[in-house]
Amino acid sequence: MGDGIAIAAPHRAGVAAAREVVAAGGGAVDAALAAAAALTVAYPHQCSAGGDLVALTRTADGEVRAVLSVGAAAQAIDVAALRAASPRMPPGGPLTVTVPGVVAGWAALANLGGRLPLDRILAPAVALARDGVALSDGLARAIRARLDVVRADPGLAGLLLGPDGDPLPTGATLRQPALAATLEAVAADWRSFYTGEVAKRLVAGLRKLGSPLRASDFAAHRAETCEPLRCEADGLTWWAAPPPSQGVSLLAVLTATDSHPAGRRGQTLLATARTAESRRDALLGDPRMGPIDVDGLLLRTERTVDHLPPGPKPAGDTVAITAVAADGSAVTLIQSVFQSFGSGLLEPSTGVVLHNRGSAFSLVPGHPGVARPGARPPHTLCPVLATGTENVVALGCQGGRAQPWILAQVAGDVAGAADLSALLARPRWVIGSRDLGLDDPTLVLEPGAPDADALATTARDLGLALAELPALHDDAGHVQVARLGPGGLAAASDLRADGAALVIGTGP
Repeated sequence: MGDGIAIAAPHRAGVAAAREVVAAGGGAVDAALAAAAALTVAYPHQCSAGGDLVALTRTADGEVRAVLSVGAAAQAIDVAALRAASPRMPPGGPLTVTVPGVVAGWAALANLGGRLPLDRILAPAVALARDGVALSDGLARAIRARLDVVRADPGLAGLLLGPDGDPLPTGATLRQPALAATLEAVAADWRSFYTGEVAKRLVAGLRKLGSPLRASDFAAHRAETCEPLRCEADGLTWWAAPPPSQGVSLLAVLTATDSHPAGRRGQTLLATARTAESRRDALLGDPRMGPIDVDGLLLRTERTVDHLPPGPKPAGDTVAITAVAADGSAVTLIQSVFQSFGSGLLEPSTGVVLHNRGSAFSLVPGHPGVARPGARPPHTLCPVLATGTENVVALGCQGGRAQPWILAQVAGDVAGAADLSALLARPRWVIGSRDLGLDDPTLVLEPGAPDADALATTARDLGLALAELPALHDDAGHVQVARLGPGGLAAASDLRADGAALVIGTGP
């Protein structure tokens, strides 16, 4: 198509919101932001205004920028008390809440190419929160999976359980008037989330819950706009966000597999992923707190590291939204509450679900990602853009710590695939342990995964256990892709989610 915007998101409400703002004159950035805001209403188990955001944008003339709106730990965090209680951070609760970065991230992205004012961009999300949205299959699964957590929190229970205390069924209408008011305040002045009335309510609510976050922590938050990292692979230039994002690990595996023959690509990817995983766990942290060994993370140097215990299982953690316009502008945006329903806390006066990104901190003294006042945690979010002579590709996924390996299994074919939906439906594998609900490091295969026998042999050589899922599964990620290529615009949304993809026409 000569005109239009291709967009993909893991819930239809996001695509509907994007379509509305494009009809009002919005471009790719506006479409992605409208979808992102709508998903904080429709998918509270995966994202929220109380989470973090990492994104990449490309202008029509080819400039690529990264946005890291990753919140920091409280200045009053008591690391000694955390170490005394456990060798690792708690998986949820008030001590894992860091300053939410999503709202500042929205504002930063709007400044990088938005055409519409923020109140127009957020209008579909406000209406969705006020008037109601149907509870999706994915949200219903998440409620059942974390029912104890939902029941334990008055905010979540009030939203997601019926009068009898049982989970609301698929199709039930979720109305969120407190969240609608919060989004209206953000639409009028996004700074209210950090220094205004919304911030005041959030801080008061967090304090009651036992969080050390204070008004000064919220006021200090800034979204970081910076140069992305890049590499060459599969005939494309790949762009990813720098630390504390694990985008560097994605670039490491893309580079390592680029020169290997197709017949051994899966085995090479698995072996490289295992090395990149251990490097990430040992070396990733916040560059604001001290130097980060980027060359080590990119596997450019020889380095021996110990495998550290992974954090909590972040199932249902994330939404990815991808948008590419016919003029070559593009956005890949990921926002997240980390674990499903984040910290397990919904602050009632604002309707905001609070993330548990702080659970990703290390408590090992000297670790680059160690918990300390004002530090940002190591981050799983790693959206990616690819550009070539004839292609602009925006790619992202849900999948927690496995995001780099999930995306790498798609990346090699994404520019040339005639059917993007079929590409995303192809069976995949992931590696993990505690983050996948397993006791030991394991290769987990979806049924029909390519080269399964060869992968199993490689896994045994790497000391990994083997497990097979009975069907395509959320743990293998919810990939979203939008593409501009020789055939025009295209988009696809992973069938593992509740998503949709659409090419929205913008002509007369």
